[in-house]
Formats: sequence, C-alpha cells, structure tokens
Amino acid sequence: MERLVLFRAWFLAALVAAASANFLSDVEITWGDGRGKILENGNLLQLTLDRASGSGFQSKQEYLFGRFDMKMKLVPGNSAGTVTTYYLSSQGPTHDEIDFEFLGNVSGDPYVLHTNVYSQGKGDREQQFYLWFDPKLAFHTYSILWNPQQIVFYVDGTPIRVFRNSESLGVPYPKNQAMRLYASLWDGDDWATRGGLVKTDWSQAPFVASYQGYAADACVSSAGRPSCLPSRGNWWDQGLDSGAVQKLKWVRDNYMIYDYCRDTKRFPQGFPPECSTPRN
Repeated sequence: MERLVLFRAWFLAALVAAASANFLSDVEITWGDGRGKILENGNLLQLTLDRASGSGFQSKQEYLFGRFDMKMKLVPGNSAGTVTTYYLSSQGPTHDEIDFEFLGNVSGDPYVLHTNVYSQGKGDREQQFYLWFDPKLAFHTYSILWNPQQIVFYVDGTPIRVFRNSESLGVPYPKNQAMRLYASLWDGDDWATRGGLVKTDWSQAPFVASYQGYAADACVSSAGRPSCLPSRGNWWDQGLDSGAVQKLKWVRDNYMIYDYCRDTKRFPQGFPPECSTPRN
C-alpha cells in the first residue's frame, strides 16, 4: 500500500513537471533583431523595446484548450506608450485570440491591464483593470484557463474576468482553432496611455519586460488534432467555486475601470448577446 501511495505521488509530480516549460526548449524569439534574450539556462526571458524596434516570442507548440501560466515583471519607471503582452492566438482573418495587454504609465500612475477575447475574427470585447499591486516591482503570475465551457483570466490565482461559451445565443466561441502562446513588447503610444495623449519618452529607453515561470498544462495540437496528458488536467471542466466567485466580484467592484458590456454610448441599440450571460 505504501509503495502504491509513493508511486501515485511520483506520477502526479511527473505530470506537474511535464507541464512546466523552459524558454530554451519551448519558445522561440520571433522578432526584435536580438532585443529578446533567453537567460539563466532558459528560466528567464527578457524583451526589450527601443526607438528602432520592440521584440517578441512565441511557443513552439500549438494548443487546443488548457491552462497557461506566466510570471511577468513589467517595464519600470516611466513606461508611457509601451505595451507588454502575453496572449494566445490562432492565425488568419477569422482567428481566435485571448489577450493580456499591459498599458504603460507615467511614473506614479497605475498600469492598465487590458483584456480582450476574439472568436472567429471578432473582438471588441474589452475589459480593463487596475491591479492591487505594483506590477513592475516583482514577478506576478498571470493565467489563462481555456476550456470548452469558459475562458477565465487570473492574476496571482484571483479570477478577474470570465468569458463564457454563449454559442446558444449565436456567439462564436474559441474551440476549433489551435492557438500558440505569444508575448511581445512594443510601442503603442498612439493609443496605449490615456488614449494616446501621453507619448513614449525615448530618453527612458531601452524598456525591458521580464518573463519567467511559463507553464502550459494543455492539449498539444499536431496536424489539427489535440493530444492531452492522461488526466487532461483539472482545467478541462473547471469552473468557479463560491470563493472564486467572491474574489471575482471583489475585483469587478474595486479594480475594473472599463467593461464593454456597460458601455451604453458604444452600444446604444443594446449590448452584445454574450453580455446577457451571468457576470460571474
């Protein structure tokens, strides 16, 4: 009996280890002409932005459903105009996409966390938040849970947004297109900080954002067919328990600064159909 317990503990540990990724083996820097660097034997990745270019990377694997965790430390100081991203996306004009975008700030002002969900090429589902900590002082974990029922955005394990499968209302849901994980640091000063009113101060360059702790417990897609670990992870049918629902409400009540489902000026004829689904 003791041997069986030890084997089960080893097996579960092996599954966790299998989900952990190393930047050297699991991602590739795709642009930036040397401005993206993998350091510390693959445990740290830094992206740099200067006046000439930003930089970015992508996962080598494509995924169809899963849970994705990334620790990030954002650009310090006056980061106005910069956009630091971490997201999932497929390709093509009818692509699916799940976005974390961090909009830079003038020193002393809070970062804005901008989220969006695209399905079949349609986005415009923005929700924005302030954070309850300073994201440039230390690494924090940003997570995407994506299963057939819903997409949940987490910050340090706290849910901040839920996008439910509303196909019954005629809303396409990301479920058929494999997506890669992407990250980038780029100049978005035409819109990123106060709608583009505050421009990038290039005297502060180079700007640097840091990534570590990447983990993907997910179905890997090969030739269009997903393959999962035997357990398929507890994310496959995971929802929010009562404690998570209360945390979500706390974030929405205290830190949400924009919700497209509340923007009456943008939708004078009525909100999109997915806005009628429960908000928790």
